[in-house]
Amino acid sequence: MTALLQARDLGVSFRYGTRTSQVVRDVSLDIAERSVLAVLGESGSGKTMLARTLIGLEPAGAEVRGSVEFAGRPTRPARPAARRRLLGREIGLVSQDPAASLDAMRTVGAQLAEVLRRHERLDRRARRDEAVRRLEQVHIRHPEQVVRKYPSELSGGMRQRVSIALALCGRPRLLVADEPSSALDAIVGARVVDLLDELRRTTGTSIVFVTHDIAVAARIAHEPQDRVAVMLHGRFVEQGPAAEVLTRPRHAYTASLLAGEPSAAIPRGKLATVPRELRDADWGPLRQVADHHWVCEEAA
Repeated sequence: MTALLQARDLGVSFRYGTRTSQVVRDVSLDIAERSVLAVLGESGSGKTMLARTLIGLEPAGAEVRGSVEFAGRPTRPARPAARRRLLGREIGLVSQDPAASLDAMRTVGAQLAEVLRRHERLDRRARRDEAVRRLEQVHIRHPEQVVRKYPSELSGGMRQRVSIALALCGRPRLLVADEPSSALDAIVGARVVDLLDELRRTTGTSIVFVTHDIAVAARIAHEPQDRVAVMLHGRFVEQGPAAEVLTRPRHAYTASLLAGEPSAAIPRGKLATVPRELRDADWGPLRQVADHHWVCEEAA
């Protein structure tokens, strides 16, 4: 399957005086058309930095090495106009906090109309009608009323749906979703994940989905072509088809994460944790030493 987005030996580091901190280390990946890549990792693993670097939105001061291409073209075009076309029309971003993409001082309709003006040749009334249609696309009730509201008048789940609608205005081929459900309660978060899955099926948009939640990764990456990458200390310790990674892990850290999922098999009052030796070891062959307990050979 031809890769839509391809990264090779991608690394991101920052300099602090004479010290260098590596945040992303030698990551390579391929994302196919109409597929999901779920990047799974704990806080501080580097997954958000990876997602933003893939689309050229790393912070100022970041030193990036390696290559990233979208449809055969670099994701950091030299010309600002080409960059705007790439990040608006072909690649969309949904942040964990909708406030990052919504202007508190403008109505929802005005913000949607502004993005549509950049990407569609529509007159003012047509843009308003299209804004309503885009809200309908993300299953917002009474969109004719919502376009007149400010973000502060909406619930967290509705704000996230509006941010998804904004990201889809350019009809992107790739959507990067950075923990889009983690700031929401479980039910609303699940609806947002299901919405993204539906949009993937109906629009053909590929998705890079960043999450720390195994259940969420399994919910969004469930088709045969979908993949999961497990990240720790800036590296992919395992990646492959979602059905394999989430049921038959090959690395100790992945297996330990899966064993730590809530289960009736865990005695009451016990908290499953990732053993320290698994975090510190150099990753090697997986060896099971007991039920629900794995080590890698170097840590044994």
